[in-house]
Amino acid sequence: MVNNRYKILLVEDEANIRTIIATLLETSDYQVIQADTCIMAKTMFSSYQPDVIVLDLGLPDMDGMHFLEFVRKEQQSLIPIIVLSARAADQDKVEALDAGANDYVTKPFSSAEFLARIRMTLRNYRHSAEEGRLPGGKFHLKDLKIDYDARQVFIGEREIHLSQTEYNIVALLSEHCGKMMTYSSIIKGVWGYSNEGSTKKLQVNMANIRRKFGVKPGENWYITNELGVGYRMNGERE
Repeated sequence: MVNNRYKILLVEDEANIRTIIATLLETSDYQVIQADTCIMAKTMFSSYQPDVIVLDLGLPDMDGMHFLEFVRKEQQSLIPIIVLSARAADQDKVEALDAGANDYVTKPFSSAEFLARIRMTLRNYRHSAEEGRLPGGKFHLKDLKIDYDARQVFIGEREIHLSQTEYNIVALLSEHCGKMMTYSSIIKGVWGYSNEGSTKKLQVNMANIRRKFGVKPGENWYITNELGVGYRMNGERE
């Protein structure tokens, strides 16, 4: 049960899909505010200041990316946005995530997974807001521990000896735990620039991190790679 009735702005133009999603969210004790156009979404956003936005990209008056950019650039708002779209191409995902979306879910979707993404996004946003969106102190995720001040990483009691670049990658992903980060956003955050070989350089460093973490090929671990899009540190911070 979610406390305090979190407000979710659902922006979806297809009435039947909107009804299904709204019912799913309301039965999970969320308050749902609905909009079927970009213009209506702007009005609802300003009036209600939702806790999270679920956004379809294929709106009848403007592309949903316009609303995404409105929230991030014009309103300077950090309210989490989950894109829920039938567009499954990597380029669409990358564009939305680079523009400031917190997550991207493709239709058709699993109801259980969708609700889990909502819960995770809300927890991560609340935690980040409380800390001024900076990690500070220590990070815990299952057996993974990061001491930011000491720049040390542990799995259980075992210290993982990372290079400076490898540590910066892990720390950056932990700061955005639960969010899919595109290759370009990680490269910009770690190296500050991008060139032709940047993605390959990131992948090589990630392979080294995986090896040092002791994860074998095919095993699930703390970081998920969505090919062609980017990386996500799984779960939420404790």
